[in-house]
Amino acid sequence: MTLARRTVVALAAAAAVLPAGLAWAQQGETVKIGFIDPLSGPFANVGQNQLKSWQFVAEHFNAKNPAGVKFEFASFDNKGSPQESLTALKAAIDQGIRYVVQGNGSGAAAAISDAVSKHNARNPGKEVVYLNYAAVDPALTNEKCSYWHFRLDADTTMKMEALTSYMKDQPNIKKVYIIGQNYSHGQQVSRFFKEYMARKRPDVQIVGDDLHPIGQVKDFAPYVAKIKASGADAVVTGNWGQDLTLLVKAAKDAGLTAAMYTYYAGVSGTPTALGTDTAGKVRVVAYGSPNMGGVVGKLQDAFKAKFNDDWYTYATYNGISLLANAMAKAKSTDPVKVAAAMSGLSFPGFNGEVTMRKQDHQLQQGMFITSWEKIDAKNKYNVENTGMTFKTVKTIEPYVASTPTSCQMKQP
Repeated sequence: MTLARRTVVALAAAAAVLPAGLAWAQQGETVKIGFIDPLSGPFANVGQNQLKSWQFVAEHFNAKNPAGVKFEFASFDNKGSPQESLTALKAAIDQGIRYVVQGNGSGAAAAISDAVSKHNARNPGKEVVYLNYAAVDPALTNEKCSYWHFRLDADTTMKMEALTSYMKDQPNIKKVYIIGQNYSHGQQVSRFFKEYMARKRPDVQIVGDDLHPIGQVKDFAPYVAKIKASGADAVVTGNWGQDLTLLVKAAKDAGLTAAMYTYYAGVSGTPTALGTDTAGKVRVVAYGSPNMGGVVGKLQDAFKAKFNDDWYTYATYNGISLLANAMAKAKSTDPVKVAAAMSGLSFPGFNGEVTMRKQDHQLQQGMFITSWEKIDAKNKYNVENTGMTFKTVKTIEPYVASTPTSCQMKQP
């Protein structure tokens, strides 16, 4: 047998021990991912939980990665600031990191998306891919869309479509008070709630609409006093982190009886503030539920056993799955090839197959409305060890939650 023939046979034998399609150069390579989010300041508890979540899910995939690579995270504290996010992004790029994740704050997300697009245009061969796992400004997949930006969370319009589809069927809702953080997300929750509810339940009155500085209010009592005085039977808020935790505490202290419809009541600190006496009064619209079972149940239990904390950012699972499956499809870790593979890709998410829509890079997925209730035999997950959980009261299929896009994406 000639040397050339022996080499071919040896390579074939080596490939045979690998899963189909995985015998390529980066087998066993470590892919570093930059995490850019608040690790200090008023939203530090959220950022720290989410960093642990990314690392935890990466370890889960590293044990049996369809791309045959290892994922590793480097963290950068952006303090919740768009400007600090740009500094962190530059530091990540300077370290040779080609993939970044960020989610807390649409202002920071817009800054990163724009900076990544400009960097990639100016630095061919050194492209960076940005996975957005929680910044929900619709503009990011509409007029400000970028080929290099991929959103894993559902945007504000998708969540509002799902939330108002539920609220329209609640006859006890007659007067609604809207309160939110004064930046793009809070402004859009107000705008789209009024627009969608007027279409679905024109009889519902908007009796208040407040915006407050993000991360700066220490006492929400004056806002809650206005809500009580308005006679509202329901409150809608896109608040998250400390701004929702403190709003909940003020509402409880004031004896506010209005139901609360939220985006982020499951985020660190807020469930503990809700306690047991708000059972049945708080709803959440989200792309997942803690009592879904399956991979969510297994990973939640393992995360709590390891950190005594809740894994609630399920987008971390979809993010790692998207990268792993795209790298397997591309047979490469090159961001240019991986981005092309991710665009339009259907892949296994934490709740079945999901699709990264090619037109705007917005993940298409189902939505859930959950209610804050005491744990029971069917809904067992003990959120923040409170004896309470989020029970699914309505499931919205992806085609219902999906909203159109105006994105005119420029291909690289």
